[in-house]
Amino acid sequence: MINIEDIKNIIFDFDGVILDSVELKTQAFAELFQEFPKDKVQELLKFHLQNGGISRYYKIQYFFENIIHREISDGEISKYAKKYSKLTKEKLCNFKYIIKETFDFIKKNQMRYNMHIASGADEQDLLEICDKLKLSQFFLSIHGSPVKKDILVKNILINNNYKNKETILIGDSVNDFEAALKNKIYFYGVLS
Repeated sequence: MINIEDIKNIIFDFDGVILDSVELKTQAFAELFQEFPKDKVQELLKFHLQNGGISRYYKIQYFFENIIHREISDGEISKYAKKYSKLTKEKLCNFKYIIKETFDFIKKNQMRYNMHIASGADEQDLLEICDKLKLSQFFLSIHGSPVKKDILVKNILINNNYKNKETILIGDSVNDFEAALKNKIYFYGVLS
């Protein structure tokens, strides 16, 4: 049971928690793979929606290796990831995608909690989006893929010398829950 008075550190997921970006990112995957058979792309979109918080790098690799059964090199994954970034980054730098309730909570509590972001989104894109949306000022650190979320959370705990029982991860996916579980911290699930 969480005693809210014990919480000192909050780690936020980004997509679906701070930014209402899930639909836009789903459309970007559809556009990214538009030259492939529609049923295969639909399979990827289903996988994408069921696996929020997992990096685009993994989803691209999964598409090729598990859906169309073709090997893909790291270079090709990188190329597709860059295209995906072009399809999403500029659109996401729009204040209309900020989830008001979360943003209000962050602003109101910025002095009360140590706040961080650990996301499956590409770290470079994440940093740029947070800067353009003037969100960076509220967080002590912002981290993203290609590093896996459970490792990002572990690094935040270690680098800041945080106690597990004083830390909570706020996320919207099973991946977020598993990252909290692996790191023995509290989890609060948001329905996106």
